[in-house]
Amino acid sequence: MGEGPCIHVLVVDDCPIDRKVVEKLLLKTGTFAVTIAGGGEKALEILGLDEENAEFANVNDCKIDLILTDYCMPGINGYDLLKAIKDHTSLKAIPVVIMSSENNPERISRCRMTGAEDFVLKPLHLRDIQRLRSYVKPRTPRTKTGTKRKVPLDMMPESNRSERQTRPAGVVVA
Repeated sequence: MGEGPCIHVLVVDDCPIDRKVVEKLLLKTGTFAVTIAGGGEKALEILGLDEENAEFANVNDCKIDLILTDYCMPGINGYDLLKAIKDHTSLKAIPVVIMSSENNPERISRCRMTGAEDFVLKPLHLRDIQRLRSYVKPRTPRTKTGTKRKVPLDMMPESNRSERQTRPAGVVVA
């Protein structure tokens, strides 16, 4: 098994064979956990953006770290899914990688300008999968509320009175 944190990838593709190939490549590395969606509508449901869950504030409860989506799908295609994710405040930080069997420079450019991290050509290879790790931002705890720093005890004055410290010449303290 791979070392390091497990990266949760949402794979979105309407083709069962392509989904299986991508899933096997991801699982082979031992670094990824995979959730599968058979299309854009199902992906939105998993992410909590479908109409039924629209009123809930807890989007991305399943903690998706990366979305890997096919471009050409019926209904909501990869570009529409990308736009929906990037337009949503609590999801826009999730990296989205578009995959396609068509090397269309205009399509690639449009996806990149909308916020896609990458555009990879099918069939995917192990080197494509290994590159995905670099797009995932490390999770930071969301409990941090302030920016106060703790002062080590040995830096604290021994008395409870505040001590006036001399400042170097030319330093102004506002």
